[in-house]
Amino acid sequence: MTDRRTRWQNRWHAWRAGRASPATGFVSQPDPRTIGSFARGRQLVAGNFLFAGNLVQAPDQSLWTIAPPSPEFEEVLHGFSWMDDLAALGDREARARAQYWTMDWIDRFGRGSGPGWTPDVAGRRLIRWINHALLIMNGQDKEATDAFYLSLGRQTLFVARRWQATSPGLPRFEALTGLLYAGLSLNGMEKYAGPAARALAKECDREIDAAGGIATRNPEELLEVFTLLNWAAQALTETGKGPEPAHRAAIERIAPTLRALRHSDGSLARFHGGGRGIEGRLDQALATSGIRGGATEGLAMGYARLSSGRTSIIMDASRPPTGPASYDAHASSLAIEVTSGRRPLIVSCGSGNYFGAEWGKAGRATPSHSVLGLTGISSSRLGQPVPTAHGYRAPMIEVPNEVEARQVGDFDKIGLVAGHDGYVPRQGLAYVRRVELSLDGRQVAGEETLAAVSPAEQQRFDAARAREPDGVPFDIRFHLHPDVDAALDLGGTAVSMQLKSGEIWVFRYDGPAELRLDPSVYLEKSRLKPRAAKQVVLSSRAMDYATRIRWSLAKAKDTPIGVRDLYRDDADELPN
Repeated sequence: MTDRRTRWQNRWHAWRAGRASPATGFVSQPDPRTIGSFARGRQLVAGNFLFAGNLVQAPDQSLWTIAPPSPEFEEVLHGFSWMDDLAALGDREARARAQYWTMDWIDRFGRGSGPGWTPDVAGRRLIRWINHALLIMNGQDKEATDAFYLSLGRQTLFVARRWQATSPGLPRFEALTGLLYAGLSLNGMEKYAGPAARALAKECDREIDAAGGIATRNPEELLEVFTLLNWAAQALTETGKGPEPAHRAAIERIAPTLRALRHSDGSLARFHGGGRGIEGRLDQALATSGIRGGATEGLAMGYARLSSGRTSIIMDASRPPTGPASYDAHASSLAIEVTSGRRPLIVSCGSGNYFGAEWGKAGRATPSHSVLGLTGISSSRLGQPVPTAHGYRAPMIEVPNEVEARQVGDFDKIGLVAGHDGYVPRQGLAYVRRVELSLDGRQVAGEETLAAVSPAEQQRFDAARAREPDGVPFDIRFHLHPDVDAALDLGGTAVSMQLKSGEIWVFRYDGPAELRLDPSVYLEKSRLKPRAAKQVVLSSRAMDYATRIRWSLAKAKDTPIGVRDLYRDDADELPN
């Protein structure tokens, strides 16, 4: 009922905004700061519309006459983020598409109809229209110019009235940044700039915690929020106003957190619904912020990071989110990702939301992460799906009570020791993981322990053993990036892994386990379907109150210290 009431109120205020006075021109126009893709711009001009994991090929149609295959696809359409790609291409064909699709949107939906009238989508659209106004308006006649300014005024008024109805977090930051842009840029809309700047500052205090994190613990979402705050701060500075102190302080808190979540290849850790991030977005955002210094010491938004030589390791070392912040949360406690130079090696499968409900659920489970898991059981449990702005999503309802991590090390290595009690209530087994990285970055060593320590834990374990006479089965999984060429070696006792850079890594283990190389998947929202990959699996059974498996990952001896990695994927082709 609440969702239905929100939609009705959005429709009502969108209709009322249709009677608003238009903007009359630009006071000032922020420089375009959004990053587009030349290759994706070419795809758009050719009529290949790849949004939210879905491809629609319609070379002879307007964007607004195609049938969106999913609500997420439709939201991307109406948010106009694809305008960045047309601007990156920037030729006559791109300009023609930008102008025609914008004017066609105004004709069809400009009076308040259609799915694009939600405050966050409208805020996103305002940013793009203002950023790329020169591309849209170049050579247009007076009738088109008047329609453009009229629509900008209507959307500004709608967002001003409805931004408080958005969900806290990224949607509200999108709405307020769009409103601020409009208030600073458009004649007749100046009265909205001050309230928008103050509201943005309040949201910074409310949503960005003292350590520079957000409730969802989604690294990519944190980057999107950080990018919006940077844009808003720059726009305010350029008009001589400057951001509110709380706004600036939030940027200062987020920057070192994002540095801690950054792998050696410049990408983000892929946990809790987040992806690698648009190429170049993270580096640009950090440079734009003007915040110098290194990564956060200790945990950053609940993640721990080890980095040495050319190798980086990021571990999810905190409890998953719960409640409304957990609709995209993963059962990934103590999972790791490993990157060598520019090449991801060990990864998480990622978020499967763009590939349907079943893939979405599978991507959230413990077996989709590089971590130990009891066979058939996740370390956190999902509840029943509930309606959200992006369809039905299941919140986390059971998560580990305690997840702890601390850094260790000595003269030749650095490391992490972490543990969680997610399996204690049912099997009586606490999980402890130790991961160490050599100072030259060429060796990673791990130790996985399942233990029942207290009398109560041992009693639960005995009950679990009664149900599983052969021992409680578990698997330690290491999902490999699709570009890693892996094969069993040394008579099935090791796995050799070659990266596209030419580096060779060798995986070995010690303990009562069976080594396998199984199929896996890599889930990216920029792809049409899940990518085939492989995973290293160590399978064993917990027979006693303590079970320990050790493993190592080391560069082959003939792999040089410095690798000249010049190989680049062909970004001009549609991804499979």
